[in-house]
Amino acid sequence: MREFVRPFAATLSIACLAASMAMLSSSDVLAQANQAPPNQTAPAPQAAPPQQPTVKPVKQMALTDKQIEGVLAAQKDMDAITAKLADNATLDPRITAQLEDVARKNGFASYDEYTNVVGNISLVLLGFDPATKQYVGTDAVIKAQIAQVKADKEMSPSDKKEALAELNDALKAPVPPIENKGNIDLVAKYYDKLADALGDDQQ
Repeated sequence: MREFVRPFAATLSIACLAASMAMLSSSDVLAQANQAPPNQTAPAPQAAPPQQPTVKPVKQMALTDKQIEGVLAAQKDMDAITAKLADNATLDPRITAQLEDVARKNGFASYDEYTNVVGNISLVLLGFDPATKQYVGTDAVIKAQIAQVKADKEMSPSDKKEALAELNDALKAPVPPIENKGNIDLVAKYYDKLADALGDDQQ
C-alpha cells in the first residue's frame, strides 16, 4: 500500500495541512477546512459579492531540533483533542485551554507558537517527494502526483477526477518560498516521523 496509495494520500494530506496552517489562528484552527475556494466564478446567492477569506501567511522562522521534537511529542495529544470536534467547530475556551496546555507541556510558549512551528514544517514537507524523500519543491511534487494519478489503471474514474481536481487546485495555490533553507535539511532529518504524524491526521 505504501507504493502508490500511501505517498499519494500523504501528499494530499500534507497539502491540506499546509493550506490550513497558512491560515491558522488559535480561535479558528478547525474552521478552515470547509471554506469555499476564493476563485469560484458562480454568482453568490445574495446581492453582495462573494467574499474572499483573509489568508494569514505563516510567519517563517528558522526551525530547531527541539521544536520539531516538541511537535512530534505533542501530536498524539493534539489529535486526541481535535478529533472530537466537528470540522467547522469553533474552539470554546475549554478546548483552547487544553490545546495551550499540551503546547506548553511540549516546550512551546503558547498554542500559537506551536501552530506556527507546524506551519513552517508543513511548508517544507509540501516540497518533499514522498517516493525519494528528497526536497524538490511544491510544483514538482504536485506535477509528479498528477502524472501518477493519470497513469493509474486501478483508480475509479470518479476518484481519479476528484484527485486530479484537488491536485490541480493545489498547483494553482501560491505557496511561499522557503525563507530559511536550513529548515529543509532539518525536516529531511525527521521526514518519516513528520510525514506519519502530520500527514495521516487529515485522513
